[in-house]
Amino acid sequence: MSSVSLKIQILEKEYQVNCAPEEQEALQNSASLVNKKMEEIRKGSSIIGLERIAVMTALNLAHDVISGQDSKKQDVGASKIFNTLDSKITKALSDLHS
Repeated sequence: MSSVSLKIQILEKEYQVNCAPEEQEALQNSASLVNKKMEEIRKGSSIIGLERIAVMTALNLAHDVISGQDSKKQDVGASKIFNTLDSKITKALSDLHS
């Protein structure tokens, strides 16, 4: 499988990263997101040091992912409840008109 070499920039530092050609856009988007989050943390807090900023960024992004997963689970659960209620209401209305 072939790979392409990308240069990405995070907090004014350049990194060379290899990835599959079909993953190039996703990697660039990921790098942009990481850079944005790291800039926010650097500017909005008293955290000093690239490593500490990177760890805080990783924790924040992981929290976002986990919260999103929890939200999706809740959405699926709510959707099931609404579907069940819809079926029961439909059946009740059908029984009323029979």
